[in-house]
Amino acid sequence: MKLVHKDIEKDNAGQVTLIPDEAEDMWHTYNLLQVGDSLRASTIRKVQTESSTGSVGSSRVRTTLTLCVETIDFDSQACQLRVKGTNIQENQYVKMGAYHTIELELNRKFTLAKKVWDSVVLDRIEQACDPAQKADVAAVVMQEGLANLVLVTPAMTLLRAKVEVTIPRKRKGSCAQHDKALDRFYEAVMQGILRHFNFDVVKCILVASPGFVKDQFISYLFKEAVRQDCKILLENRSKFMVVHSSSGHKYSLKEVLCDPAVTARLSDTKAAGEVKALEDFYKMLQQEPDRAFYGLAHVERASEALAIDVLMISDKLFRHQDIATRGRYVRLVDSVKENGGTVRYLYMTFQSKLNQLSGVAAILRFPIADVSEAEEDSSSDED
Repeated sequence: MKLVHKDIEKDNAGQVTLIPDEAEDMWHTYNLLQVGDSLRASTIRKVQTESSTGSVGSSRVRTTLTLCVETIDFDSQACQLRVKGTNIQENQYVKMGAYHTIELELNRKFTLAKKVWDSVVLDRIEQACDPAQKADVAAVVMQEGLANLVLVTPAMTLLRAKVEVTIPRKRKGSCAQHDKALDRFYEAVMQGILRHFNFDVVKCILVASPGFVKDQFISYLFKEAVRQDCKILLENRSKFMVVHSSSGHKYSLKEVLCDPAVTARLSDTKAAGEVKALEDFYKMLQQEPDRAFYGLAHVERASEALAIDVLMISDKLFRHQDIATRGRYVRLVDSVKENGGTVRYLYMTFQSKLNQLSGVAAILRFPIADVSEAEEDSSSDED
């Protein structure tokens, strides 16, 4: 993401102009947008024209519209973002108050205006525009006949390619058809890796599958790399790591990333911070439960006691349409930062685990009385 212009006043109202330059930027933009914001962007509008003879025709014209945002639709698989709203600025093709849907495009700038730019939204822009926040972990999650090639970033997992090849069953006395289909499948996966993974950026490639599929694929991959003299694969052989997964579907990546061996290998990558934070929390919950809080009310109490060392919070919570509820989460984040704590936003890859903890959890510097205990103490005092 490129930041073209930023104009935010002292009262935190203002606007920013951004250019999304890769698919993940659409995810960041989705998290920046809220109902009631103003969005200005280039779009296509179907316009009806009437000739001097009275015949009516239609044409598609490119124009720039400013909408008051009403609905936001994000397709996480295709990384497409559509924003619907009413036109709030004079335009020769679209009347004031008319509805239109803008589909934001890569490499086309847009301007987003808000009445209040809070710290969480500004952090999101900073992260999206940071060139260091690129995907440096790749994964091939596979089973016989199916492979998902994904890039893992701190914000999300991006599906770069899906390979599907029908593998016939082994027949008694003949495995030729099965073996040929398997070779075709492995070749397609190999080409996908070469096409979609940038070895200059990627530090680790996880190859995960149930059974022996992963081992057979790695054996095929480097045998072919030697035969074809594919230097890029041979030079980066050390980046490949073979791990177990329960299936070849994309959702299995979550269990792969939580494997201790994988966590150790990913220690110098961007995705590792989120994995380690969750692991540390669950360890603390088992060993020192007084220093592991979850649920908004409990974590807020810990924050008031200035006890939070690491706060983990689901970025989904900041898409809440109720301003007061969203403000509560923002105040929690600001409070933790002001008191020297670390805030980790957990994104799509790790949200399911955090959702089990009501979307917010914290590791404390020192143990404090639990909220429920504190409430019981206060009620007994009143009696």
